[in-house]
Amino acid sequence: SILCYVPFAGWIACIVMLAANRFREDRTVRFHAFQGLYVFVLWLFVEQVFGPITRSVAGIRELGHALQFVVVGTWIFMLVKTSQGAVFHLPILGELAERSVSEQK
Repeated sequence: SILCYVPFAGWIACIVMLAANRFREDRTVRFHAFQGLYVFVLWLFVEQVFGPITRSVAGIRELGHALQFVVVGTWIFMLVKTSQGAVFHLPILGELAERSVSEQK
């Protein structure tokens, strides 16, 4: 589960864990895989959609950097929480991940 939150590369572990038969019945691993994948999608949104907007408008450039910092901080926070054995539900993303795990059954 920890590998799902490695910044910028955890999405690979997420896909592998979701596709592996070994983890098909492990709800905790699947939850972290979905949540890690959703954090990566959030990173892509901040970088590819919101990033160009903030770079083009001088007054909100710092907002783009702050959002990037928040996403990377979320990855690090989740690395720590998962390494401690905690299942932490991020707001909105955790709910999506829980729903995704439930729909897989």
